[in-house]
Parts: sequence; C-alpha cells; structure tokens
Amino acid sequence: MFFRIISYITQRAIWSWEGFSHVLSTERSIYQWVFANAVSTIAAFSLPLSVAERSLIIMGGIMIIAMECMNTAIERVVDDISEDKRDRAKQAKDTASAAVAISAIAVGLVWIVIIFGILK
Repeated sequence: MFFRIISYITQRAIWSWEGFSHVLSTERSIYQWVFANAVSTIAAFSLPLSVAERSLIIMGGIMIIAMECMNTAIERVVDDISEDKRDRAKQAKDTASAAVAISAIAVGLVWIVIIFGILK
C-alpha cells in the first residue's frame, strides 16, 4: 500500500512537471511572472514584513503562475477542439486571461496595502 501511494505521488509529480515544462517552453508570458515573482520575493525579504505578509506575497505570486498554467491549458483545449474563430472559444480564452490579470491585480493590491502599513 505504501509503495503504491509513493508511486501515485511520483507519477503526479512527473505529470505536473511535464505540464509546467510545456508552459515554460511555449508561453513567453510565464517568464515575466517568474521574473516578477523573483523581484517580489526579494523585496518581501528585504523589507521589514511579518511572516504572514511575506507568505501572502509569495503565495500570491505562485497563484499567478498557477493561473497562467490554467490559462495555457484552456487555450490548448479550445484550440484542440477547433482552430476556427468562434465566439465561445474567444470568450473562454479571454476569461482565462482575465483570471491571470485579476490574480496579478490582487497581488498588486496586497503590495499596496502592505506598503501603506509600513509607511503608516
């Protein structure tokens, strides 16, 4: 039983890495988020922030990358169904893109609230 659980975990880790590798190799925008997360994480550790504030900033950055992965997955499925221009296909892709943007706005707002707290 234990080895079967380890096997499931290992297989899921392999599939996840393959998916992330696909995003890294096909989506240029993922690099802007990785760079933004690196800068954000360095800033979070350079400023006098609480553990909770740092955790929130780092988690938010990781969530943006996760949203970018979901955006890529939705784009691939929509394109796999048909390359034809269709209103619902455009809506699906645009909505997935909006999820990435909304996540990024949320992290930006977290930074604003934290910075105002520091300056207060």
